Amino acid sequence: LKSGSRAASLQSHTEYIIRVQRGVSVENSWQMVRRYSDFDLLNSSLQIAGLSLPLPPKKLIGNMDREFIAERQKGLQNYLNAITTNHILSNCELVKKFLDPNNYSASYTEIALQQVSVFFRSEPKWEVVELLKDIGWRIRKKYFLVKIKNQPKERLVLSWAGLGPDKCLSDKGFQCLIKLLPSCLHPYIYRVTFATANEPSALLIRMFNEKGTLKDLIYKAKPKDPFLRKYCNPKKIQGLELQQIKTYEWQILEVLKFLHDKGFPYGHLHASNVMLEGDACQLLDLENSLLGLTSFYRSYFSQFRKINTLEGVDVHCFGHLLYEMTYGRPPDSLPVDSFPPAPSVAVVAALESTLSCEACKNGMPTVSRLLQMPLFSDVLLTTSEKPQFKIPTKLKVALRIAKECIEKRLIEEQKQIHQHRRLTRAQSHHGSEEERKKRKILASKKSKRSAVENSEEHSAKYSTSNNSAGSGASSPLTSPSSPTPPSTAGMSALPPPPPPAPPPPAAPLPPVSTEAPTQLPPQAVNGVSRGALLSSIQNFQKGTWRKAETCDHNAPKIG
Repeated sequence: LKSGSRAASLQSHTEYIIRVQRGVSVENSWQMVRRYSDFDLLNSSLQIAGLSLPLPPKKLIGNMDREFIAERQKGLQNYLNAITTNHILSNCELVKKFLDPNNYSASYTEIALQQVSVFFRSEPKWEVVELLKDIGWRIRKKYFLVKIKNQPKERLVLSWAGLGPDKCLSDKGFQCLIKLLPSCLHPYIYRVTFATANEPSALLIRMFNEKGTLKDLIYKAKPKDPFLRKYCNPKKIQGLELQQIKTYEWQILEVLKFLHDKGFPYGHLHASNVMLEGDACQLLDLENSLLGLTSFYRSYFSQFRKINTLEGVDVHCFGHLLYEMTYGRPPDSLPVDSFPPAPSVAVVAALESTLSCEACKNGMPTVSRLLQMPLFSDVLLTTSEKPQFKIPTKLKVALRIAKECIEKRLIEEQKQIHQHRRLTRAQSHHGSEEERKKRKILASKKSKRSAVENSEEHSAKYSTSNNSAGSGASSPLTSPSSPTPPSTAGMSALPPPPPPAPPPPAAPLPPVSTEAPTQLPPQAVNGVSRGALLSSIQNFQKGTWRKAETCDHNAPKIG
């Protein structure tokens, strides 16, 4: 989500108009009005995360001054930026409802309770113990602690989730695959005790694990605590030991290879989806891809066009997990240019193959290639449990089609982001100070060139006009029967004048005016000084003419 704000002052309070945009499309944007009290209420709710967020302080007197409102508006914009750039906060329900109340107005806890109640009517042996409030990051996924009535001491976790935007399976295929999950047996997949589905959602039951997930181990957190409290601001940042890193990551790669060989799409690997069971770690939430849910790291890998398959997504998410296990925290940004000191050079090599700029630009290695890296060369694990997961042929075809559908949507999203980046870079380059200076210099040169061309054109026209005027001044020296042809300097495009009408017989010569022509600035015409020509005309005397006899044969004859 991107957000921007502006203020509108009323008589009793100030309203801040927030423009929110989802993704890169401007069409997917909206405006909403919030008061400072709304921001204050949101900030109070987010205190559970333990973060110090930059909310501007309250002010009782002078809070309607224009300068104060402008300053507070900047502070609130910084506050929104801090929330929307935090990967965990931007995905939490409180922030979603604050910025997009129209799409997140429903109470998903109530919806989950209704669905679970319907399920318990047909399965009366189960009973809800308590709601595990906000232990996950998904808004449309809720967790309940349940028990079997005849086994009251045994605790299990029921998870309910609605459908996501990548749900591509038919309803029948979706329900069949969900019900198939309890039959999946693998030493590194957390066992599903019960699974069922209807058209809008799925419900699964697993054993409750007191140790919690791999993320709980890294952050020293309690499994039942809310997600924001556990992971937003850890008290102590410390990675795992090298041997733990090797063992757990090798097990995760093994189960990813198993799923890829089966043609089962995953795409949801992160530390909260890895359960600890003894000395082994086991993968959770295989149902997420069937439900079409969005990946936890989608905002990261959607930036890179070479990560365009679910196998590549799994490997990229493996890199995130390896980084978090090594350093005790997620990477600040991607791609990672340089890695902090690690327990082993082999760890850095594995990280570079999945999170570096070169890897994100050129594509991810395969799971088989990662298993051959030096990091896992001395890992020797044997298990007596044989993996089992039989998928009927028709459902394999349905899974393949769904996988292609998910990848197609990802590629389209990556294409839009790439085009938006190119446009943004072009606009930024066009508006840079250096580019503005270049455009100013080019405009100045163009203006000067245009001025010179206009001056030359004006001079050529002026010269042509003077040539025409000079020819007209000499016309008394020419016989009326022989009209003077126009000057050809710059006038070649003009048509010749029509022939003159024959004069009457014995027509006298026209009188020559002795009035001096208008003085024009001296200018050379056909190599002769204009000033000399004007002087000759002014000093002309009519008495110096000799009388000439003409024989006009053009006079009409009457027969």
